[in-house]
Amino acid sequence: KSCQKPVDKYIEYDPVIILINAILCKAQAYRHILFNTKINIHGKLCIFCLLCEAYLRWLQLQDSSQNTDPDDLIRYAKEWDFYRMFGIASLEQTSFLLGICIALWRMRPEMLKTKSDFILLLKALLLSSYGKLLLIPAVIWEHDYTPLCLAFIKVFVLISNSQAIRVTLNLNRMFPWFAIIFGLILENGVVCLYQKMGWDV
Repeated sequence: KSCQKPVDKYIEYDPVIILINAILCKAQAYRHILFNTKINIHGKLCIFCLLCEAYLRWLQLQDSSQNTDPDDLIRYAKEWDFYRMFGIASLEQTSFLLGICIALWRMRPEMLKTKSDFILLLKALLLSSYGKLLLIPAVIWEHDYTPLCLAFIKVFVLISNSQAIRVTLNLNRMFPWFAIIFGLILENGVVCLYQKMGWDV
């Protein structure tokens, strides 16, 4: 009221500009999206991102076990591999998010006192994982640099997750990265467990 100006400048901006600033990982754009909009697509976005990741893994699995015999009845059952990859991707995503929540709760318990704090953090992390949608174009336009593209997508998603944690809990730059590293360690622990059990990941 004193300055007669909006506190959040993005209220006056076009959604396309807000999206571009979010892609550029600007903290104020994340703050606007998380606190001043009524976006309720985090669940659908999470499922779609998991489907993208499962498809990528399934496609890599299909390439490694290519069989062109038309009488091969097993090829009809290869769809089950997709569902298995979806389950593995879901478990890895869950362990990653759980690792982040545990690390943040251990480092700053006063930040995550209530259930609503955890829910807000979870929504922020799910929304900030939108970069996984780039997996599909990376696979469709397959070229020699696809592994490099996939690595860049992973880094982009982690940077977005870091910004979401920063904005949600009002932390400095170091704490979110500690939490993300712990989440990655837990996720990789799940991958190692799968490999020890003899399953393809």
